[in-house]
Amino acid sequence: MEISQIIPHIEALVFASEKALNANDITELINNAFGFLEERITLSQVESALEGIQEKYATEFYPFELKQSGGGWQFLTKPNFHNTIAQLNGDKFLKRLSNAALESLAIIAYKQPITKGEVEAIRGVNSDYSIQKLLEKELITISGRNENMPGKPLVYSTSVNFMDYFGINSTDDLPKIREVLADQVVEATVVKPEDFTDNSVFNQTAELDAAIEAEADMDTPNAEEETGDYDADAIDAADHEDNAPEQPE
Repeated sequence: MEISQIIPHIEALVFASEKALNANDITELINNAFGFLEERITLSQVESALEGIQEKYATEFYPFELKQSGGGWQFLTKPNFHNTIAQLNGDKFLKRLSNAALESLAIIAYKQPITKGEVEAIRGVNSDYSIQKLLEKELITISGRNENMPGKPLVYSTSVNFMDYFGINSTDDLPKIREVLADQVVEATVVKPEDFTDNSVFNQTAELDAAIEAEADMDTPNAEEETGDYDADAIDAADHEDNAPEQPE
């Protein structure tokens, strides 16, 4: 059978499947569907067909694309249409993970399998709520127990849904720590020679002097507020009257 003939069948399988299908799964399913054929479909034919399908849906005409995600092949909507799709499920679709949940998830992803106590030791805070939320969202799973630790605590690992959520095929596709840190490096400020010309320095000095003068004006109380609306002569007269010696009766 020609590759062009099996492409529609591969598309149908990937579209109808509730989970990601790898090339081996697809090869077996197609051979089962066409069991009456003497010539069986090979894995290399399926892989070539998948490449062709991927190129086909990569064009701007289609709102979805064929991607390797969650350990196999899936049809996924393109990022430009995520906000549109979100309207189907309301605000729930648009909700993001909290920073605490993201921190816990990142630690589990890079250190898995890992216990809750180890996650908390790295974060420095209690992580019960974060891990519970990640379990509810099925982004992590309980993958067993650590037999070498006291009490044999549960250990956690990322799930297939985690790979679907972040659009990766395996944890090997996670960015390396060095790559993440490199993206966060702040570029040095570029200083131009003209920034140090006499005019620029003079202007900056003038602006600074003006700001200091304005601040001083704000701090100096109004003379009228300080003394009040009093008659100075009347005050002096009252003072003399109070200080005058008493006359004998």
